[in-house]
Amino acid sequence: MKTFRKGGIHPAADKLTADAPITDVTPTSLIRLMLSQSIGAPAKCIVKPGDTVAPGQMIAEAAGFVSAPVHSPVAGTVKRIESVRNPKGLWQESVVIEIDSDASQQPPSQPRTAKEMNDLSPADIIKEVGEAGIVGLGGATFPTRVKLSVPDGKKADFILLNGAECEPFLTCDDALMRESPEEILKGTLLLMKATSAPKAIVGIEENKPQAIKAMRSAASAYPEISIVVLRKKYPQGSEKQLIEALTGRKVPPGALPIDVGAIVDNVATAFAVWEAIALRRPLTHRIVTVTGPSLTNGGNFRAPFGIPFSDLIEVAGGLPEDTGKVISGGPMMGQAAADLSAPTTKGTGGILILPESMSERKEAGPCIRCANCVSACPMGLEPYLLMLQAQNSLWADTKEHSAMACLECGCCSYICPAHRPLLDYIKLAKTHIRRDKL
Repeated sequence: MKTFRKGGIHPAADKLTADAPITDVTPTSLIRLMLSQSIGAPAKCIVKPGDTVAPGQMIAEAAGFVSAPVHSPVAGTVKRIESVRNPKGLWQESVVIEIDSDASQQPPSQPRTAKEMNDLSPADIIKEVGEAGIVGLGGATFPTRVKLSVPDGKKADFILLNGAECEPFLTCDDALMRESPEEILKGTLLLMKATSAPKAIVGIEENKPQAIKAMRSAASAYPEISIVVLRKKYPQGSEKQLIEALTGRKVPPGALPIDVGAIVDNVATAFAVWEAIALRRPLTHRIVTVTGPSLTNGGNFRAPFGIPFSDLIEVAGGLPEDTGKVISGGPMMGQAAADLSAPTTKGTGGILILPESMSERKEAGPCIRCANCVSACPMGLEPYLLMLQAQNSLWADTKEHSAMACLECGCCSYICPAHRPLLDYIKLAKTHIRRDKL
């Protein structure tokens, strides 16, 4: 069974919603659509208060090459343009839409014929992926149009699809692979056509037997697509680690996946590409896992962007009395949600509600020089040293010791017996390196 070689950890999977079906969630009164929902420049608003919008209508256009438009998931009226706190607590400009309860909220669907699909050129696919606002749905939210635009002199040997979903608790990708394997694979074929990649490989961790079975069954019709079972190991789904596990190729420091002939996308991204091209449907919804040990109705919910965290938590049974922390994302790479009225975005793959007993941060002790953090780091860094340098504001030294190569996976903090906040200090170092342009 394949995996990456260096580092990694084995946290409890805690896939409490692994068997939960995908359930559609309808917003009630207002949605708040952030203009910044991807890496790169925020989208430029093209609507104003008083405008009526339809499901799938573009409300903000891309503002540069690395940018992605935003579309309304609902029919309604633009009430105002205002700053709203995102899940991280940062204020960002958003479009507030009041939902028209009398109008159809059905997403647009204009299916292409088989001939129309065959006639699409790679440039057509890339253009429409960009216009549909598709970004990486594994968490990074990098505009997919940019990733598919292979630079001159480079060649894509593989499309690698990430179905590992190694983050504990989250099951949104698992649910999608179980329920829509055919659509995912058809989206993969479109990614291959867009990049002229001759082969695709889908990597799925071994703890998803139903998804593996469904994807293998669907892939039997597509000899150019392989389904590979990966060993359960975190962070198996990280881009560079997935490339190594599936192809044996290693991405050198400072290089990109395309430099070794690979383009990596998430299974949900492939599904979104299929919807955008085959149905002419822009990206307006995504599956969000709402989970936690004390939740009464946790599950995998297909939710429109802009719906408040609090609404999804209510659908999942409401906030438990013993709640200690609500996390946007999973326990390893997620962040504590600063405001439960914050809207979901394209990057919201999960909402994790932890009881107080699992939320308390243990007091950090002195480093005991065990080197567990070094052994666990999948990038071969020395987290203990980077933390020491950051504590002393030695930002140039942190850069010299490759702080910018950190994946922010959290393996070091997880494994530290002294409970030292290693990742927090490495993130601080990266912020200073960027800010000071070291």
